Amino acid sequence: MRNRPRGTQLGLLLLASQLFQVGLDNIPPVTLAVLGLNVYLYLFPAAPMMKACVSVQEVYMSRDWRRLLLSPFHHLDDWHLYFNMASFLMKGIRLERQLGGAWFFYLLSVFSLLTGFVYLVLEALLTELTDDPSYSMTCAVGFSGVLFGLKVLNNHYYPGGVTYVMGVPVSNRYASWVELVLIHITSPGTSFIGHLAGILVGLLYTAGPLKTFMKTCAGFVSSDQYYSQPRAYYRSSGYSGTGGGYPGYQQHTTYQTRNHTAPYTDRLTEEEQLEMAIRNSLNEPGQTNQRGAPPPPGFHLSGDVRAEEIRWRRLRRFDS
Repeated sequence: MRNRPRGTQLGLLLLASQLFQVGLDNIPPVTLAVLGLNVYLYLFPAAPMMKACVSVQEVYMSRDWRRLLLSPFHHLDDWHLYFNMASFLMKGIRLERQLGGAWFFYLLSVFSLLTGFVYLVLEALLTELTDDPSYSMTCAVGFSGVLFGLKVLNNHYYPGGVTYVMGVPVSNRYASWVELVLIHITSPGTSFIGHLAGILVGLLYTAGPLKTFMKTCAGFVSSDQYYSQPRAYYRSSGYSGTGGGYPGYQQHTTYQTRNHTAPYTDRLTEEEQLEMAIRNSLNEPGQTNQRGAPPPPGFHLSGDVRAEEIRWRRLRRFDS
């Protein structure tokens, strides 16, 4: 954790600049709403920082379970907010397109709570194993634990490629673990256990029973087959890189689909890659609607609408 006093709010200005560079219309609704919630709670906290952070002492022993809801969405300073939200912007755009808005919102809700719970379990285990009560009093706050879980998901849905960590290429399969260690070394104030908790939650979803359990609890959400193709929330043909949110980290992913920006993005940051992809896609008006006539100006045809229309026609033909 960092202890910079609130001053010029340069982090907020940089975040606002990045959002407008990407374009608010190009950010899916759930991602944009979660970004807005984090910024709002930074400007108008729901509780003082020492009453929003999570620790074994405050949550479990004092039975203050409300902290599990508050801690992911509160940040210590504007730079803490900026790095987390810049990273979330890239991951949120890709994953919300992949999973759909309803499931992505459900996923974020579960990850936010479960990351805090796993953090408490790990800290309690360390307290017992080391007989050191300081672990149970360590208080953590911020969205970075959830981000590590989303990074595991992102590498699961977009396998292959490498992440450049301080100039060293690392396979995406191991990128989360390498970043976990390097961030702890380069930024000693960050919560190693909090980041580890996020990775474990991500693995519970991709390689464990969490996804099945979530589907069982939410029968109204369609299965992964329905969300197997990227969602057409905005006019973009895709981009390289997922955004690590930390200086020195760049990620490049290999795609099976056509990507016009790939040859030119090797040395660009994630923000520059995303901006280039959006600009290129806007110069290709037929890219997102290749199977039919282009929609009227200002009209965005959602993949959900096409799927619903096809199902409705099939059902009507069956009834007749």
